[in-house]
Amino acid sequence: MDVTSIAKPVTGAAGRFFAGVGLLLRGIGLYVRSPGLMLLGVVPALISGAFFVSAFAALVWFVDDLAALVTPFADDWSGTWRGLVRVVAGLAFLGLGGLLGVLTFTAVTLVIGDPFYEKISERVEERLGGTPGAVDVPFWSSLRRSLADSVRLVALSVLVGIPLFLAGFIPVVGQTVVPVIGAAVGGWFLAVELVGAPFYRRGMRLPERRSLLKADRPTALGFGVAVFVCFLIPLGAVLVMPAAVAGATLLARRSLGQSIQES
Repeated sequence: MDVTSIAKPVTGAAGRFFAGVGLLLRGIGLYVRSPGLMLLGVVPALISGAFFVSAFAALVWFVDDLAALVTPFADDWSGTWRGLVRVVAGLAFLGLGGLLGVLTFTAVTLVIGDPFYEKISERVEERLGGTPGAVDVPFWSSLRRSLADSVRLVALSVLVGIPLFLAGFIPVVGQTVVPVIGAAVGGWFLAVELVGAPFYRRGMRLPERRSLLKADRPTALGFGVAVFVCFLIPLGAVLVMPAAVAGATLLARRSLGQSIQES
């Protein structure tokens, strides 16, 4: 099956990008209107969120030491220049930590909350007319596949994150262009990660869902970047993750050419 032929672009790139943003907003609407979905979604996000907030707090605590560790060449410089270089290095560490935190939060939280988010996604699909082509996948098999795909995505995000981290040292560009690129890259990986559940229900793995999202990349980017920005807000990841799963279900159905209107 040529999966790239299923999703056909129907509007300009900008319109499709904002349509992707709209899918997140619709996911939020579906989530907040259902107390049952809210209860399912909050527990794994809180567990994972507490872990990552603690990890980022530790990074902030040790960032001065890390900045000094990677800039030994500045030890003999004047106080002003040494301080400036290490502030830039510290900001680069915090930026990389934030990017990797947003990306790995998704993977870790999906592993912790896999049964919860699977149920949220399933209930959203029931409202939209069910799951065409659904297959029966045993829980442990689904969990292993989800974990394996998550590890692959995290590894790829680290490989992309390292050049962005290094580019963060470039004056001006590192504080303007690089964050925009980081949001686009992070948004893409988030979109690919979050649509996992509805694709697994159809027996489709990572290569297939990546190909389908590429067929309408602006929509996937719009959704992913919107989620990425929400995740950067304090406690945003904890609050938005279940709604993002609902929105990702809409994105998956749209990419498969299936209805996203409530029946």
